[in-house]
Amino acid sequence: MTGPPVVGEPVGSPVLLVGQAPGPKEIEAARPFAWTAGKTLFAWFEQIGLPEEVFRRRIYMAAVCRCFPGKNPKGGDRVPDRAEIANCAPWLDEEIMLLRPALILPVGRLAITRFMPVKRLDNVVGRMHRVTRAGLTTDALPLPHPSGASVWHRIEPGRSLLLEALALIQTHPAWQAVLKTDYRV
Repeated sequence: MTGPPVVGEPVGSPVLLVGQAPGPKEIEAARPFAWTAGKTLFAWFEQIGLPEEVFRRRIYMAAVCRCFPGKNPKGGDRVPDRAEIANCAPWLDEEIMLLRPALILPVGRLAITRFMPVKRLDNVVGRMHRVTRAGLTTDALPLPHPSGASVWHRIEPGRSLLLEALALIQTHPAWQAVLKTDYRV
């Protein structure tokens, strides 16, 4: 993996978004979701009240792995391996212990599996889950990866399940608090 590590703004938010790993554009921009997947992701959140610039100020963004895993020889970005994920796990656990979020939004299969088992996305997206990680039991609402390489969120049942997930996020008390309060530290 190559750095530097990418992290979001220091925000004491009750909502934690957990991505998979930065891509090369995120490394260049030194911020999470800075390219194509980010455009899609922030369009989703704008539908439920938070445009990108406000989201970045009010929601803490972390990732399973903080550095770029490199390119996959077959195309796209390489998926971090178990050792890389284990190496970065203490960072995510520390963030959870510090923030104690009331709502975690894992984005993409790799991030979702850090909180719950996933056989199929349609079994977890669009549903509220109680999860325990780093000694905290809290709500989690998984989202599909917004990558242009993934069509899951553009076809059924993914499209409908994404809308259900966004509706659940929108009504969650932690999201409602974020709509009203700037949590920058």
